[in-house]
Amino acid sequence: MKYSKSIIAIALTSLLAACGGSDDKPETPKTGVFSLGVSDNPADAKVVNIAFKQVVLKGAGEPISFDVSEDGELKHVDLLTVQGQEIETLVPAQTIPVGEYQMCIFMQSDEVANENGSYVITKDDIIQGLNTNSQGTCAGIQGEVGTGRLFFNKAFTIAAGVNDFVAEFNLSKGLQAPHGSHDYWTLKPTAVQLVNNAEVGAINGQISDDVMAACEVAAGGSEFNPAVYLYPTATTLENMVDFRPDADVVEPQVAPIASARVNPITDDAENVTGYEYEFGFVAANTYSLGYTCVAQNDDPESVNTPEDVEAPFFLHIDEQDVVVTEGTTTERHFPMDFVPAT
Repeated sequence: MKYSKSIIAIALTSLLAACGGSDDKPETPKTGVFSLGVSDNPADAKVVNIAFKQVVLKGAGEPISFDVSEDGELKHVDLLTVQGQEIETLVPAQTIPVGEYQMCIFMQSDEVANENGSYVITKDDIIQGLNTNSQGTCAGIQGEVGTGRLFFNKAFTIAAGVNDFVAEFNLSKGLQAPHGSHDYWTLKPTAVQLVNNAEVGAINGQISDDVMAACEVAAGGSEFNPAVYLYPTATTLENMVDFRPDADVVEPQVAPIASARVNPITDDAENVTGYEYEFGFVAANTYSLGYTCVAQNDDPESVNTPEDVEAPFFLHIDEQDVVVTEGTTTERHFPMDFVPAT
């Protein structure tokens, strides 16, 4: 089963203090404005609902804690409703001292699904709990009973001026379906990294009907789940592999950085007019892309290949030299010369 990355978008905007008279020397800014939102490229489910409770920042001084509850209720975010570049705010603008910080987030951790907590609804309309197994403290702050901790290993700096960051939750490796005796989903607490928003752009495009049909013929079967996979630059089609444990990636194989669901485009009458994908936050660089129609066969906990008889996984077609620059959206279709309907 395939799970795409999701992302938490963090906007850190410093507040410049006003000066006094014309003879006054400018003062060094002492504070910045912190805000936090969530966004996602969805997993292979109908709903991935996280009930957020608290955001904690640890700097040089006392830890700073933000209760993100709303009117006493946990802040619920269905990640599948905030795809691509859309964002749901967790922490509105808050003034904090400039400096270096580390961050963690407390979410409701549920092994048994309930509408007041965290849960996943599968494509078969089965609702199951969503749990994270990290129960530790954050900067000495203990989460409330029933919460779990998501944390970022990378420190970040709030400086004078604009400091926008994106924290990417890679659900491809971080979200695990029920396994063994467990009947709940698990979100790994460290499947997240920060990217400076000043260094990111986006990628979007459409998939031609011919490409989709050819992939389905090659796959056989009757179930198809189209997705686009993002790889480092110059990754050839034959070297593109699935999400799998790091130890199972053997050179020249290259595991994907992230993946994005292919969604239908509809007109005002709800007629499907095409299919599109989008990566909302991508660090500025050059990338390769791969398209598959069998993303449902990509289990991140195992190795999935075209030779799998019951559930083959393969990348059908690639696109190379996809250049992402800061603050812009790169358009790349499959195939590259495909002219989508407007």
